[in-house]
Amino acid sequence: MPFPIEQKLVIGVASSALFDLAESHQVYLERGAEEYRDYQERHLDTILGKGVAFPFIRRFLNINKCFPRQSPVEVVLFSRNSPETGLRVMRSIAHYGLDISRAAFMNGKSPYPYLPAFNASLFLSANEEDVKRAIAVDYPAGLVLPSKIADEDDDLELRVAFDFDGVLADDESETVFKRNNDLDEFHAHETLHVARPHGPGPLAAMFRQLAILQRLEERAQRRDPGYRRIVRIAIITARNAPSHERVVTTLKSWGVSADETFFLGGMDKSRVLAVFKPHIFFDDQMAHLRASPGGTIPMVHVPFGIANHRPAGARDETVGPPPAPARAA
Repeated sequence: MPFPIEQKLVIGVASSALFDLAESHQVYLERGAEEYRDYQERHLDTILGKGVAFPFIRRFLNINKCFPRQSPVEVVLFSRNSPETGLRVMRSIAHYGLDISRAAFMNGKSPYPYLPAFNASLFLSANEEDVKRAIAVDYPAGLVLPSKIADEDDDLELRVAFDFDGVLADDESETVFKRNNDLDEFHAHETLHVARPHGPGPLAAMFRQLAILQRLEERAQRRDPGYRRIVRIAIITARNAPSHERVVTTLKSWGVSADETFFLGGMDKSRVLAVFKPHIFFDDQMAHLRASPGGTIPMVHVPFGIANHRPAGARDETVGPPPAPARAA
């Protein structure tokens, strides 16, 4: 029987996001593809360290263990490796017990054109070029930023946090604000259009599908009051009253809601992130991604919309060192 991938919440993850490939990537940069291939073959049984997206992916896959009949989620590996150089990645996946069996190996090319074929609602990569090219053709993607890896085995929850504008919703209102950097103009626009839902942003489909998982957990809790919910979703936005109402209007029109929603009105988001401790946080603005509490929260940049348009010659804001050249994986 064909595998019903169109019925799953699918996340595509690059090996550069799932594992720490810094050492092998350096070999690729300094010695070229041939030496890189030899290096990976010599280290075939050396297990790769965990990457920034690992704690999120591990917990995401645990959802299927809670709902084995539905098995509602799927993770697909997308790699610039060849199948031969990708063997080390697949063996590392098996070592950690990750239920990832589907993969696309592209032999040096970007994998993003195949995201729709796998019904992916998100593509996570440490390759900035791949992410930007995916976003440019309206595919959902995020760039994982360097951070320390904190993966506590006794922490069973999956905590996911989203910015609103430019991530869940389109950048219509952000564009209004950026026109004159006028907060009063922004609030007036949102008040005028309070009854009109926003158009979807890059990760709206993923958020809606996470809401389906919320409902699965709610039903499980009604059947078994002792069931402990594992999916916890937060929206952390710089909006505040009166522009908060249009967020509510939009989510209601989509039939979804977050477990926790924070309207911070320009407060530093790290103050809430330090308490919520998400396993992944999505934001379209680098300025909001700088202040990771202790550098341990996995931050993902969604390079979408007006907030990421730069004048010719302008330098992008970055977190940590400048982005590395295109990765081998």
